[in-house]
Amino acid sequence: MRIDAIDVFYLSMPEVLDIGDGSQDATLVRVRAGSHTGWGQCEASPLACIAALVCPLSHSACKPVQDSLLGQRLESPDDIVRLGDSVRANSLDLLQADHMLSGIDIALWDVLGRAREMPVWKLLGYRKAYGKVPYASVLFGDTPQETLEKARKARAAKFRAAKFGWGPFGRTTAAADRDHLMAAREGMTADGLVMVDAGTVWAEDVARASERAQALKDCRATWLEEPFHTGALSEYAALSRVTAPVRLAGGEGSHNFHMARHMIDHAGVGFIQIDTGRIGGISPSKRVADYAVEKGVTYVNHTFTSHLSLSASLQPYAGIERDEICEYPVEAKSLAVELTREHLERDAAGLVHVPDAPGLGMTPDPATIARYLVDTTITVRGQVLYRTPTP
Repeated sequence: MRIDAIDVFYLSMPEVLDIGDGSQDATLVRVRAGSHTGWGQCEASPLACIAALVCPLSHSACKPVQDSLLGQRLESPDDIVRLGDSVRANSLDLLQADHMLSGIDIALWDVLGRAREMPVWKLLGYRKAYGKVPYASVLFGDTPQETLEKARKARAAKFRAAKFGWGPFGRTTAAADRDHLMAAREGMTADGLVMVDAGTVWAEDVARASERAQALKDCRATWLEEPFHTGALSEYAALSRVTAPVRLAGGEGSHNFHMARHMIDHAGVGFIQIDTGRIGGISPSKRVADYAVEKGVTYVNHTFTSHLSLSASLQPYAGIERDEICEYPVEAKSLAVELTREHLERDAAGLVHVPDAPGLGMTPDPATIARYLVDTTITVRGQVLYRTPTP
């Protein structure tokens, strides 16, 4: 079969707020190849992704993403890898290309899995998919009391782990942050896992981040995530020596395999967190998962949006038994919740399992797409390069 069409849907909540919540809009990708259809999702601005797909040729290393894909053969996993390499070569100077490729790569794996009637994790070479321990992924409350209530709510919902991120954390004093951390620990009780996501709030300021080290140890945090920008490798490494035994986590800002590898090799992280919707899709994510095993670093999915993205994020390490933690969004907006007909629910043991169904096992709901669709047209020199597709 060959790639006949790539359709991108710009979906959005009626109002988008200035908060650390990526579920407020969605870049949904549909790929059609012969009689088969696959779906993917990018973790990036919808309009910027669409522009990368259809933009006019700038020069030989800055081609629109679709030019490397439409009409191409799709018969095996090797074809998906080949197509990704082609996009990266032909759109080298188009920095949004990896984001756009992410949704397409995911959709290509979905197409191939549906065509072969196999789940993606089996196409990736795994014989068995292991259940993962989900952590409730929430934002810090505006006050320590709100953080305590969120932690208690997660524990009451029988989550063994929870991650608290963004919000006011890191923006005022170390004492204020300590109050939030101890509130999270109290709410999760003595045996619950507490993760902390600083959302790059300290940029590259090791001294400021180090002021929270003792509080992180006192609340027995499992990890401190993204204290700095993804590329601040020496700063990560320096902080890791201060926060030990609390490990650092990072990698969601990796836009390709090499960025993730550099974090594993040079940043002193104990957990490498990869977003299939950012790094270029499932293909490079699987490569990172394999490399992390080799280097003794724990692979963790990153996702804060729909269950389509959740399923895609689990595929690359579904068959790695020792890497058992997974991010599980619990505060997503209605757009993300309603996007798919299926949802990955926890089993009786509290574990999340990747679907044992063809492709990703997720079906976007046409009514939801229509309800949140943003009508968009891109015109250049009088020529329409993009018009909102039909759901």
